[in-house]
Amino acid sequence: MGTWHFGPFDNDTAADFAGDLDEAAAEEREPMIRRVLKRAADPADCLDTPDAERAVAAAALVVAQHPAGEPTCSTYGPSEPLPELPADLRTLAVDALDQVASELSELAEQWAEAANYSKWCQDITRLRDVLDPPIPPQEEALFDI
Repeated sequence: MGTWHFGPFDNDTAADFAGDLDEAAAEEREPMIRRVLKRAADPADCLDTPDAERAVAAAALVVAQHPAGEPTCSTYGPSEPLPELPADLRTLAVDALDQVASELSELAEQWAEAANYSKWCQDITRLRDVLDPPIPPQEEALFDI
């Protein structure tokens, strides 16, 4: 695995995807991100590592445009501006991240054997939680029964 850290663009595949986005015409960037997320969200069988790595990078780009998100601050991420991504990509990105972290993901299997597995899981969870925040437990009853 050509990976140097656990961040969304910290591997060869994601860095190449960022380069492909930079080289694409502006109107092709959103469809490229959508295709990557769709492929990962609905894998035919096992989600292979390159598709998963591209999906994490694409999800990070969706997160970067979310009001609660943070910009992608990677040297290896895209340098050309992205168009405003449609809100429906948020749900697609959540589905893709769920597949990336699932038992059917080669990438998750590879990370499970790595020393930084917990940090990788935290980073995937961080991305997912921006797009689909967990519901905090309720401390008080809304009404008496």
